[in-house]
Amino acid sequence: MTARIAYADIETGTELPAAVFPVTRETLVRYAGASGDFNPIHWNEKFAKAVGLPDVIAHGMFTMAEAVRVVTDWAGDPAAVVEYGVRFTKPVVVPNDDEGARIEVSATVAAKLDDEARTVRVDLVARSAGQKVLGMARAVVRLA
Repeated sequence: MTARIAYADIETGTELPAAVFPVTRETLVRYAGASGDFNPIHWNEKFAKAVGLPDVIAHGMFTMAEAVRVVTDWAGDPAAVVEYGVRFTKPVVVPNDDEGARIEVSATVAAKLDDEARTVRVDLVARSAGQKVLGMARAVVRLA
């Protein structure tokens, strides 16, 4: 696979299609099984509250992975992302109900970095319950 977006067709300020990712307790259990991260703050409400959290919270790496899906879906190839980093600013609190939480992600091409390498920097904003959950979320993407 290669990126389906052509570098020449992109301008600084281009907005990527936004997305909303639902997160339920079941999602967290499945992620824990896949990642091997069974920290009880991600599945045990009593434990999470005992350590000062408002409720069970999503795994940071899960939140990070969901957010970058906006970029990989836009580029058309997960391998097009050559760098990705975030700062975790707030947890995604996942209540034990039928709705769970939502991670709302938007992204913008912030800079064209290298014409020869056809790379751009994409800045992401991820929110849950009205709060920014990732800071300095940036991906470098190699385009077609």
